[in-house]
Amino acid sequence: MGETIRLTASDEHTLDAYLARPEGTPKAGLVVCQEIFGLNRHIREVTDSFAAEGYLALAPALFDRVKRDVELGYGPDDLDYGRGLCARTDWDETASDVECAVAKLREELGEGAKVGVVGYCWGGSVAWLAACRLDVQAAAAYYGGQIYELSDETPRCAVILHFGEEDAIVPFDQIEAIRAEHPKVVDHIYHAGHGFNCDHREDYDPDAAALARSRTLALFAHNLS
Repeated sequence: MGETIRLTASDEHTLDAYLARPEGTPKAGLVVCQEIFGLNRHIREVTDSFAAEGYLALAPALFDRVKRDVELGYGPDDLDYGRGLCARTDWDETASDVECAVAKLREELGEGAKVGVVGYCWGGSVAWLAACRLDVQAAAAYYGGQIYELSDETPRCAVILHFGEEDAIVPFDQIEAIRAEHPKVVDHIYHAGHGFNCDHREDYDPDAAALARSRTLALFAHNLS
């Protein structure tokens, strides 16, 4: 369904992105933010799935500034490597890369088009960052382990957060601190672990994934139409 394109950020950095088009006229634009495992098969599948729901969906390769063509699996070595790449990223640069993805969608859809952001794992934190800094109309963040360190920033659009109560990476006291700092942000807790949306991982939970997706799609239907 999709194709690889090249984007250019405001500082002239170029990065790849995976673009999936829906059948017919798109409902809106949607940026899909990757896990720490890069722009891999799973993220392309997720991007395709949102295109199947009617969105022009675009997943930027957010590690391209530190390492191009990152496409990891989900083993222990992949996890360590992905964490190392994540540690070398910069929030300002990452926001700039998402911003150029938003701009690309508006270029395709027309100026003033509505755009949402969805992200998973590290990308969940990126989705939060985009909600706070960029001109987007809705954001859904799945188990973002660094939202807590970014909680001094305030979303400018509707946001939904998804967390697993058995997540060893995102402690529940951090979730409670985010709630206290942002009482108007909607969050949901699932009986699941980290990565529960990813059907390539051991932590995949189909029931939690389906419920979270239904809530995410409802958020986008309400705010991007």
